[in-house]
Amino acid sequence: MILPKVRDPRFITIRRGGTLTDERHHLLALWAAGCAEHVLGLFEAARPDDPRPREAIEAARAWVRGELKMMETRARGGHAMGAARDLRGAARHAAYAAGQAAVVAHVAAHELGAAAYAIKAVQADAGEDAGRQECAWQRERLPEPIRELVLDDQRLRNDICWSVFT
Repeated sequence: MILPKVRDPRFITIRRGGTLTDERHHLLALWAAGCAEHVLGLFEAARPDDPRPREAIEAARAWVRGELKMMETRARGGHAMGAARDLRGAARHAAYAAGQAAVVAHVAAHELGAAAYAIKAVQADAGEDAGRQECAWQRERLPEPIRELVLDDQRLRNDICWSVFT
């Protein structure tokens, strides 16, 4: 479970009573998609003919561009996570990262799920040091308007995200 029991209003859109603007929501989705795409090859090496995780990442970006509705984007995220079901290790985590990236359109706090699963994918493939490097890579790509928000979220949810952000 990567979501907190109590939802952080910073990850709830303004129209739903939180403080998250559409611009920042879109930045979270794009960053999550980038995190997932960075490890997608770990899934595609195991399942080169399964397009679901790649389609989920593209769906997140299409949602940001206004080309897909939230429900379709969320559904593609679910399909990507379905691609992970019978897998283990790096390929499984990479598919989950893609799924989490797509569902950011529905619940912005899934941004951390995409990042955490991407780190777990790299750790499963290449070890703890590689996981730390992946975390650093992700942080380097945080857009300034969401940087402190995501870094604070990592501190607050590190324990429920397998301590990958330590």
